[in-house]
Amino acid sequence: MYKGTTLVPPSVLLVDDEAGFLEALSRRMEKRGLTVSTALSGAEALKKLSSGGASNFDVVILDVKMPGMDGLETLSKIKHDHPNVEVIMLTGHATVENAIEGMKAGAFDYLMKPCAIDLLVMKVDRAVIKKREHEGKILEARAQMIALKKGY
Repeated sequence: MYKGTTLVPPSVLLVDDEAGFLEALSRRMEKRGLTVSTALSGAEALKKLSSGGASNFDVVILDVKMPGMDGLETLSKIKHDHPNVEVIMLTGHATVENAIEGMKAGAFDYLMKPCAIDLLVMKVDRAVIKKREHEGKILEARAQMIALKKGY
């Protein structure tokens, strides 16, 4: 059962090149009430986000070290194409430089593997709050623009 602070349980896209890790983490998050999809590469994640999935995902949990397109490159493309999607970087090979680079590129947070599932779920919850607040501000701004055009 989801016990976070948002009324609607978050939808998460897990991205990691290790299938076993993805499966285990996905099960653990689903047991906590989150809706989880997975991708085995940055390219697969971008494809899922671009095929209408960006509106279906609140948070992407993204491994840094992956063959092909690494996590930092994937993060950059996600934030460029889907700026409202929050991204949490997750790695077993953390360096201060990677963490700084990821945060500069727009990552919501940066966690080390293995990380406590309760900590990860808490970070997802906070990322969702940020995303939904930002979306609310965008809707308010659009409503104000419509009202101004109609002369209200």
